[in-house]
Amino acid sequence: MSMSRNWGWLVAILALLPLMLGAASSLAVEPSVPANWAMGMIDAASPVKDRIHHFHDLMLWIITGIVLFVLVLLLVVIFRFNAKANPNPSTTTHHTMLEIVWTLAPVLILVAIAAPSFRLLYFLDRAPNAEMTIKVTGHQWYWSYEYPDNGNFTFDSYMLDDKAAAEQKMPRLLGVDNRLVVPVDTQVRVLVTSADVMHSWLVPPFGVQIYAFPGRTNETWLQAQKEGIFFGQCNQICGINHGFMPIAVEVVSKEKFAAWAKEAQTKFAANRPGAPGNAVAQAVAQ
Repeated sequence: MSMSRNWGWLVAILALLPLMLGAASSLAVEPSVPANWAMGMIDAASPVKDRIHHFHDLMLWIITGIVLFVLVLLLVVIFRFNAKANPNPSTTTHHTMLEIVWTLAPVLILVAIAAPSFRLLYFLDRAPNAEMTIKVTGHQWYWSYEYPDNGNFTFDSYMLDDKAAAEQKMPRLLGVDNRLVVPVDTQVRVLVTSADVMHSWLVPPFGVQIYAFPGRTNETWLQAQKEGIFFGQCNQICGINHGFMPIAVEVVSKEKFAAWAKEAQTKFAANRPGAPGNAVAQAVAQ
């Protein structure tokens, strides 16, 4: 029986090996896209995400230490204080020093966690030295992006259908017709709001997740450290098509961004706020 069990474990491991190798290869090709059987968080592409990873690692060590300590205490109780090993149980009901220790220890642990936690919260709150601003507006069910510092144009971003996504070699349910374009190594202030209901703008590779409320503007920031296309999604249930509000951010060099912005001013001229025929401006006016 034991021999058959060993062979069963071996067969299971061999069966999972191709899946794990496939997951590793897919991660190498598209690090910003979730992969089957993958472990850990998506690769960092911004300073904020780097700090989130570091805080996560710190928390993992602290949690591991707590779990091991509690496990040792449980084993001591199980083996030392069971009825067989301890037929005459102690009648002690209070121990002042022990009560002080188990009160102060959690407090000290929470303080140790709070300090780096607050540093991280303040770091991701606002851009230290923002070089440009982008306004993000959530709709049922698409996103609008406005560039007030680069020609004052705006455009909508809708999810690609399966056929278009396959033709453009974009991940299913993540590809969009018009991607948000930002320059690399640039601090970008991101203003987020909503035109109808509550949404959430989530881009995991940048460590950005901020709610979009109607009638209110929230602020966050990103600074892409490498070029490429990075994906996210709406992270707040906002209606029947909530799962079809992907976010695609294309990071390019500063030279390519300047050329793209100049072209976009002409391409999206009709969408410029206040321009004749601007559907968004007309809707607001009504």
